[in-house]
Formats: sequence, structure tokens, C-alpha cells
Amino acid sequence: MPKTKNSALAAFIARKAEIDAMLARLAAASADHFGYAPDEINWGHVGTLGHYAELLKRITDSAFNEGEHAT
Repeated sequence: MPKTKNSALAAFIARKAEIDAMLARLAAASADHFGYAPDEINWGHVGTLGHYAELLKRITDSAFNEGEHAT
């Protein structure tokens, strides 16, 4: 099947829906402090969130042409 403008739009919308679902899950997890009670927090949790932040920074740098993706 040839790739048409309509099929590209449909694929784009499907990918956007995937991203929106992931962002909603992350927002909900963040609102719930990623499932941890304040008295449970240790440096391992801090490291885990640091890792998440690094991965998200790579995405936002790419999306907004910042960091190593700056033009």
C-alpha cells in the first residue's frame, strides 16, 4: 500500500495518542509521588527519579531544539 498524506496523518495521530497516554500515566504517577509514601523515600528513589528526569530531558531537548539538539 503506497504511503499517502492521509496515511501519514493517521500514523501521526496514532503516535500522538501513544505519547498522550504515556504522558497521562506519568502525570498520574507523579501526582501520586510515584507510589511512595514520604517515610519510604531513600536515595535509591532519588536516583530513580534522576534517571527518569535524564530520559525526559533527552526528549524535551529534542522536541524543543535545546541541549545537544540546539540549532
